[in-house]
Amino acid sequence: MDFGSFLSAPELKLKIVTYRDIFQNKALIEDRFGEEYIAKSALIKLDSVDLKNLSLKKGETVILKNSFGKVVVKAEASDSETPHRGIAYMPNSPWSNRLVSTETGGTGVPRFKEIEATVVSAKGEKITELEF
Repeated sequence: MDFGSFLSAPELKLKIVTYRDIFQNKALIEDRFGEEYIAKSALIKLDSVDLKNLSLKKGETVILKNSFGKVVVKAEASDSETPHRGIAYMPNSPWSNRLVSTETGGTGVPRFKEIEATVVSAKGEKITELEF
C-alpha cells in the first residue's frame, strides 16, 4: 500500500437549493426516466472553487449524503458568474428528493430550497438508480 491510500477524499458541507428546469421537464415528458432525463436531473452544480477543492472535473460523480439519505450524481461547474462557495444547485428530481427532510414544521410542505448535505468524490461510481 502506498501512503495516498490512507488519505481520505476531501469532503465539503453544502446548502443545496433545488430548482425547476424547462429542459429537464421536456425530457421527462418525452421519455420518463430515460437517459436524457437522468442526465438533466441526476446532477449538482457547484461553485468552480468548490469543484476544484474537491479535486473534481466536470462530469465526475459525487456522493451527497445527510441524515435523510444518500445519492450519487454527476457534478458540474455552475454557470453563475457570482461566486457561491458552499451553495450548490440541483434540479428538483427523485435524486434531490432523497435528501429532503420528512419534517415539515407543521406546514405539510417539505423544505426543498435549503437542503444541507455533505459532498465527496465518488470517482468511478455510477449514478444512483431509481427504485420503482
